[in-house]
Amino acid sequence: MADKIIRVLLVDDHQVVRRGLRTFLEIQEDIEVVGEASDGAEGVARTEELRPDVVLMDIKMPGTDGIEALRRLRELDNPAKVLIVTSFTEQRTVVPALRAGASGYVYKDVDPDALAGAIRSVHAGHVLLQPEVAGALLAQDDAGGGTGRGSTLTEREREVLGLIADGRSNREIARALVLSEKTVKTHVSNILMKLDLADRTQAALWAVRNGAAG
Repeated sequence: MADKIIRVLLVDDHQVVRRGLRTFLEIQEDIEVVGEASDGAEGVARTEELRPDVVLMDIKMPGTDGIEALRRLRELDNPAKVLIVTSFTEQRTVVPALRAGASGYVYKDVDPDALAGAIRSVHAGHVLLQPEVAGALLAQDDAGGGTGRGSTLTEREREVLGLIADGRSNREIARALVLSEKTVKTHVSNILMKLDLADRTQAALWAVRNGAAG
């Protein structure tokens, strides 16, 4: 039996998709499907109500889509990790979703075992990016300029940034640097503010591009 059960919420407007995902995920010893939602607005409400660890969210849905739902969750400071489920033809929507706070994405035809691995990975604090999407994000950052902002970081903040780039969670960073989680959260907030970044995904990419990754 798994030591830690990962609580998952499914958000997709197609019932057959949700049913298929639930059927597969429920045979995983360490994953529990705690609820479903059929659009972004319901997904936000259910995420607030059920407090899942990971949300599997479709991007294209009628009414409130996945990107708008992500923005609302971030405004609510909801801690759930969001894994976007998209198709190859919708790649252009992935970058806005990551900007809105998604922890990564998988394609709708993903192998079931790979999907379970992706859920475990984002739950552990990792960022799931394909090279082409990472490149698109970095290109947007370059267009915005400001790659020299790292000089404002303290030595400790650079250590924290390097561990973010390695995909470590706040808890893992705290353990590695012998700090409290609260102190790590403060460092992360300072890093994002100093580098003018929106989230950990952008921070990880900034670190890789600028040689701050471990």
